[in-house]
Amino acid sequence: MRVKQFGGIAEQYSAYESAKVVILPVPFEAGTNWIKGTDKGPEALIEASASMHLYDIQSDFEVFRIGIHTGEAIKEGKSHEKMVKEVETRTMQLLKKRKFPVIIGGEHSTGIGSMKACADFYREKDFCILQLGAHANQRQTFNGSAYHHSCVMARASELAPVLQVGIRSMSSEERDSIKPERVFYAHSILDGANKTWMYDFLNKLEKHVYISIDLDVLDPSVMAAAANPEPGGLGWYQVLEILQAVNDKSTVVGFDVTGLCPIKYNKAPNLLAARLLYQMLSFKFAGSVK
Repeated sequence: MRVKQFGGIAEQYSAYESAKVVILPVPFEAGTNWIKGTDKGPEALIEASASMHLYDIQSDFEVFRIGIHTGEAIKEGKSHEKMVKEVETRTMQLLKKRKFPVIIGGEHSTGIGSMKACADFYREKDFCILQLGAHANQRQTFNGSAYHHSCVMARASELAPVLQVGIRSMSSEERDSIKPERVFYAHSILDGANKTWMYDFLNKLEKHVYISIDLDVLDPSVMAAAANPEPGGLGWYQVLEILQAVNDKSTVVGFDVTGLCPIKYNKAPNLLAARLLYQMLSFKFAGSVK
């Protein structure tokens, strides 16, 4: 069966051989504690993407023209460890072929394997991992697994320096283990009196950056279909401003978008997630095709 292509992009621009970008859907959900359905997120995102206009107003660019291929979904549905290993293997294959990897989860843990592959590939090249999300996700283990979504950034910090943006929820265990100077809390970002946070944040970026986006970074009023919603999140244009600034300062080498939990009678969040993915590609590649 032919894989549905992100954006409904024609074969001319979605063929694997010529595509600069490869999207890997990972419909995995094994550690969700509350709202379930993130395993349906990748399919819903791809379906919604076919309804987008593929011209980006801000960049005056049609990024699909660089070639965006949607690969076969990673089917592992039970074992965190097996899923992480398969994502790592597939991502490394893409990096070696000079493809830009994009992971669509599933729960937040689906990004661990791609982080591992990028950290290994860019080991000697000033590399860091940036998380945009509501939760610190710095537990060492949770429910018997070191790869639970509550442990994602603990695993990331074993690979490379980590920066976290939009955080507004954590346990006391995480409070004692995080590096406060590398966490930019939502309440501080949203404080109009704080004029220096972006400057401080950008100065901590390395040359090469992997971005991990849990959709709960957005306020529930903006993203109603996040698996673990938290009040007090960032707005759409605030998130875009951060992502644009990161792309202006550093070289983004891959990213994941996770945590979409589709709502049966509200398709808007699915389109938001698809648009965010496409916008990130526009920031990355704008101007690369004339």
